[in-house]
Amino acid sequence: MNITIRTPPDFNFKRTAASHGWSELLPFRIDDKWSKLSRVLDVGANRKPVSVEITGAKGGLRVSVEGELPPAAVEKVRRDVRHMLRLDDPLGVFYAEMAKEPAFAWVARAGAGRLLRAPTVFEDLVKTVCTTNCSWSLTKTMVSRLVVNLGRPARGGGHSFPTAATLAEAPLSFFREEMRSGYRAPYFKELAGRVASGELDVEGWLTSELPTPELKRAMKQVKGVGDYAAENLLKLVGRYDVLALDSWVRSTYARLHNQGRAAADKKIARHYARFREWRGLALWCDMTKDWIKE
Repeated sequence: MNITIRTPPDFNFKRTAASHGWSELLPFRIDDKWSKLSRVLDVGANRKPVSVEITGAKGGLRVSVEGELPPAAVEKVRRDVRHMLRLDDPLGVFYAEMAKEPAFAWVARAGAGRLLRAPTVFEDLVKTVCTTNCSWSLTKTMVSRLVVNLGRPARGGGHSFPTAATLAEAPLSFFREEMRSGYRAPYFKELAGRVASGELDVEGWLTSELPTPELKRAMKQVKGVGDYAAENLLKLVGRYDVLALDSWVRSTYARLHNQGRAAADKKIARHYARFREWRGLALWCDMTKDWIKE
């Protein structure tokens, strides 16, 4: 069946689907032309997950689902797609700020700025921890082994991202030997147990009223989450007054703005400070401008 979802006038499907590396991590898949985003979604505990294929259409999105779904499951798919592609994020003020500077005027014109995320903060958190202190290829390997081994098989192929309860039930040896997560193994086990028991409400970070520095401190209470991981998560919950600097951002900044020479983090921060609460999003758009030609 096909589900149609309307999108804001400033939405760019390709820029959003390929906004960062999440589209390459299971249960996401993206085609070589970045025009088709696939994803396995849970549609209820008593129903088999479904594989959906999302493509851009005039004024909206077309979401193709294997087989027929009841109304409640269709609504769940709609909510998840809207959340993942940030369709309800108000970016008007951000675009107005970008339009003030010639070097950033392209952002609004291209509909950039929406950062792809998972249906749950828990998945975004686990994946973020998988990106720290390792190569991108190892990140992809860890996430793939986690999904394939612990995710529920989906109608239409693939597996869903495992729940916190499922991860909590897995033995520590799985994270060490099968997932090959190294020092992160006990962190994943502890995190899953805290979330599954209700001790830690990571989904609440989406609507938290804490100031960004306090929310960042709360995120860093999770083992394995340092400054970079917390700031990456902050962007995924809609806080853009942080930079989330990693080795790739630093090297890209050096190439674009510092004649190829390494720049101190303070210098990078000064470069984007004028964008205030949008500085982290301005930085990311700047770093990824040439990923897609206008």
